[in-house]
Amino acid sequence: MKQAFLLLGTNLGDRNKNLLSAMQYIAGDEIEVEQTSSIYETAAWGKTDQQNFLNQVIEISTNLSSTALLEKILAIEKQIGRIRKEMWGERIIDIDILYYANEVIKSQRLVIPHTYLHERRFTLEPLHEIAPNFVHPVFNKTTSSLLNECKDLLEVKKITQ
Repeated sequence: MKQAFLLLGTNLGDRNKNLLSAMQYIAGDEIEVEQTSSIYETAAWGKTDQQNFLNQVIEISTNLSSTALLEKILAIEKQIGRIRKEMWGERIIDIDILYYANEVIKSQRLVIPHTYLHERRFTLEPLHEIAPNFVHPVFNKTTSSLLNECKDLLEVKKITQ
């Protein structure tokens, strides 16, 4: 079983329900949810003229390859109703693979660790809650270190335990 960390995000519709639906679809035969962070609310990053997002990080164990995990996640997003219109635009659900074990993957379809992970406080705060000592395989720094060095000033507010 491989350990992976996923970021769930939503800013359309019933945001809490969207996160719960994503979690229910993710947990299944091939994926076991090991830990979940609290839910955090933050202003949009990258494209700021939209509603606030709810974000949550989950740790999973899976026998799926990184590519198969990506395919499953894309299918879940579609099942929940995600329509891709513009980069960093509004979305009913977004599921990003932050880490897949300690692997470094760069292909046209998949980049792991996630390209912007270290630049986004809304990713690092929930990740830090459940994996403060996980080491980024490219930067060789813990989540705690990355969070301390993060220059993103958007407020990230914990709204559930």
